[in-house]
Amino acid sequence: MINRRALDALRSTETVELESGLSLVPRVKLIITVSRADNSVSPLDEWKLKRSLIDYLKNTHSVSVQEEDLQVRRFKDLNKRKRDEPVARGSFCIRDLGFLAKLLSSKTEKDDVKAFEKKFREWRRGIVEGMDGMDVNIEGTKFKLSVVLPASDDFEAMKKEWEEIAAFGGRGYQKDSGIQPDTIVLKGLPSRWFAETRVSPKPSVLVSHTIFSMFGEIRNLDVAEDNNIGKDVGGDEGNFISGLQCKIVVRFEKHKDFCNALNALSGRSLQKLGSRLLADYDVTWDKDGYFRNARNQTGVRDRLALANESWSERVEAPRSRSYNYSHVDGQRKRFKE
Repeated sequence: MINRRALDALRSTETVELESGLSLVPRVKLIITVSRADNSVSPLDEWKLKRSLIDYLKNTHSVSVQEEDLQVRRFKDLNKRKRDEPVARGSFCIRDLGFLAKLLSSKTEKDDVKAFEKKFREWRRGIVEGMDGMDVNIEGTKFKLSVVLPASDDFEAMKKEWEEIAAFGGRGYQKDSGIQPDTIVLKGLPSRWFAETRVSPKPSVLVSHTIFSMFGEIRNLDVAEDNNIGKDVGGDEGNFISGLQCKIVVRFEKHKDFCNALNALSGRSLQKLGSRLLADYDVTWDKDGYFRNARNQTGVRDRLALANESWSERVEAPRSRSYNYSHVDGQRKRFKE
């Protein structure tokens, strides 16, 4: 059984261990938009901008950002853009957050998660406010930055959003109905990490259910390919290969389990044991009643039926075929500092 107390006391700097060798690794991700700040028509040098931002973060905020964690791409249609329109877009991730455990904690508040999380949000907000609107001079050419926190990384903002919708009505919720959301939508997940080993490279309902059920009892779950990505950095979709990423929608039985799951998934990257790859997915709560849609319900029932049939066949199969699925050890440690 999962340690519910550990989820309730989860800090933004802690790693969450999942099943199937997956981990949720903490990080701070910020989206940057670059615009011209003068009348120059000189092209943007992405590499020099990256070096300038890395040096700024280190010298001003004592934060280390690896070059591979900072992406900047120029828009392809620059000749069609107006002077006041952005010339590039990108993002960067601060992954080394270990120093915050001491920086933001005090002896009197050592076990106070709420106090720690408040200080963490203030620290993160300080970086955003310090960089938003900042001018960057690259060899005499000036550019202005716009920096924002992704919506999927701001759990408190998402919580405030559904509380306001429930209180004032909208998106299928009646005013003061007391209805609480229970469904999470994840996009941009690596398909192979949710697939059955040696069976198929496609994401599996069984594997996905095993991974997300650690947060609580699941009512509905849907898995599908996610081909609507590639717009996050620079809008360049030319290098995207269909089928490599998936979308998973999880509906929990209890609102509290939904909250714990969304909080754990927000502000973290997914990592596979034995892999150096860090997957930055998008997570949000379901605002549109995904499982109320009749077409989605039909697809979910069909996939769950196929998954159950597949599982039954394996249970009844001879031992010589048992390597097709892996045993899940429910006693594994799920959290680490």
